[in-house]
Amino acid sequence: MIDQTADKAERDEGLAPEQSIYKACLLRFRPIMMTTMAALLGGLPLMLSSGTGSELRKPLGFAMVGGLLLSQVLTLYTTPVVYLYMDRLSNWAKRGRVSEPALSRAQRILGARTAEAAD
Repeated sequence: MIDQTADKAERDEGLAPEQSIYKACLLRFRPIMMTTMAALLGGLPLMLSSGTGSELRKPLGFAMVGGLLLSQVLTLYTTPVVYLYMDRLSNWAKRGRVSEPALSRAQRILGARTAEAAD
């Protein structure tokens, strides 16, 4: 949903990929969180149940809630990154090389991350 919204903003409004993915993340965050929370809250009774047969339902509840939380975190963090990398890859394929501004931006980002990891 995020990437489709970003593509639409890029195509219709003429935004840069960074701006379009940012706008798409802002627009689609609430609906994505509402859907996930509805499913997660549906799994909580299974996870927290007690009584007859609860030992069979609890693992299903833990798997549902844990899987939803993990997939939500991975989706919200990786979708914008993958979108931008795919845009740079398509630009590289069209031109035959990575542009200097994109390369220097990537080097700055990676350099900052390695400096943070070293601290």
